[in-house]
Amino acid sequence: MTDEAVTIQDPNDPPIFLVGMMGSGKSTVGRRLALALGRPFLDADKEIESRCGVAISTIFEVEGEEGFRRRESALIEEISHRSGVVLATGGGAVLRAENRRNLRERGVVIYLSASPSELWHRLRHDKVRPLLRTPNPRQRITDLVGERDPLYRECAHLVIQTGRQSVERVVDEIMRKLDAAGSANGMV
Repeated sequence: MTDEAVTIQDPNDPPIFLVGMMGSGKSTVGRRLALALGRPFLDADKEIESRCGVAISTIFEVEGEEGFRRRESALIEEISHRSGVVLATGGGAVLRAENRRNLRERGVVIYLSASPSELWHRLRHDKVRPLLRTPNPRQRITDLVGERDPLYRECAHLVIQTGRQSVERVVDEIMRKLDAAGSANGMV
């Protein structure tokens, strides 16, 4: 479901949730979008790191991906009830049906979409992300996009192609689409 009119429980100040693959620009775009809207910005991964006192990679090492996903779901459950925030979710947040449902029902979900080749271009030097610690990280990105794209689309109200355009152009496009969908009146 994309580019549809958005119905929100609290039309005066609905939260905005950015979903998409690692490297799609959720944190960078989210910061700029929050600034443009005069809203607070939260990055789910940074929030989890702050609360745990360790890096995401350490959480993966100690608790595995399942342990990290439990923490991520608890954070989404909490933050998705907050009005007026812009939240950049982790790339795998959509893997749990409860997260997709909570995000979609409690705010405006924007999927920042990028091709596997563009994501590879952006992430090819990344040595930190646990899911890229594999013999073939480029193939891993392609596989993850194939698995996750339908899930991002399932919960998204809007889909924005990030490609190689500037952050400012992406934010401008989001603002235009929000306005065209009739949801900007309650957001800005």
